[in-house]
Amino acid sequence: MTRTSSIIAAFCIAFLGQTVMGFAQQSGAATPKLAPPLEIGSGDLISVSMFESPDLSGQFRVDAQGDIAVPLLGRVHVAGDTADEAAALIEKLYVKADILQPIGSYATVFISEYATQGITVSGDVKTPGVYPALGVRTLNDVIAEAGGESLTAASTVVITHRSDPQHPVTVKYSPFALKPTIPQVQVYPGDTIMIPTAGIVYVLGDVMKPGGFVLDGRSALSVEEAMALCKGGGVAAKMNDAQLVRTLKDGSKVAITVPVNRILNGKAADVVLKDGDVLYVPRSTGKFVAEQAIQDSISVGSQIVIYRSIY
Repeated sequence: MTRTSSIIAAFCIAFLGQTVMGFAQQSGAATPKLAPPLEIGSGDLISVSMFESPDLSGQFRVDAQGDIAVPLLGRVHVAGDTADEAAALIEKLYVKADILQPIGSYATVFISEYATQGITVSGDVKTPGVYPALGVRTLNDVIAEAGGESLTAASTVVITHRSDPQHPVTVKYSPFALKPTIPQVQVYPGDTIMIPTAGIVYVLGDVMKPGGFVLDGRSALSVEEAMALCKGGGVAAKMNDAQLVRTLKDGSKVAITVPVNRILNGKAADVVLKDGDVLYVPRSTGKFVAEQAIQDSISVGSQIVIYRSIY
């Protein structure tokens, strides 16, 4: 009997422990993120309501110095305060000036318009601009509101926090990958999100998969790597007469003959392709001159399919 009671007691304790742990886990998982308190800034419009004192209530625009003109008090500095902090300050000042008694000095402050509290999204997105920062905002939410990244966007995002503008943060952001990298990074009012544009190398002409290849996370691409990305040359391709068209810093273009077959066979040194380069592989059935490659490189635009790494 004693043994049976001990077994039952042990089972109850174990069950109770698992129940408490499960409840604790559920409670922890259900804890919502808190939105950061928004601070008042120059240009904001705030509404002040004084309890039982409508003559002292009203809407006030924060000036360039961060002040508002409060009835009977004059200029009050509120920039950098939250709405609750500004309300407490106004209450204190009315009592200190013997205008209101402590019991009747209750104030509420509401920020009606935010002039400088948006989140700025710039760079390679479809709709750059300034987006509202009310509530909890994450990096992915704000980029999605800006229309999302374009195919030519780099796989990194630079976030500059308003509270620490001298130390921008670079995070990995790759929503197009087979295993997308979408960090749960919270952004705050006044922050700036900048999406850089990745470099592109174009491989055109008689290849199996012509188009632009994004230099995702790289600054250059070798000819051997580029040919692998475009699945090799066509049956009639003149692989050793390929033309590399490169735009120089002054805007002029040069064409260089690249012996692709010799590179692939290890008989010639590989050539590094950089952002904006065009590698043109001609057909053996027609003549090809450098001027044609230059003309093709000039016409490269939206009609060219853009490929990027999905890994």
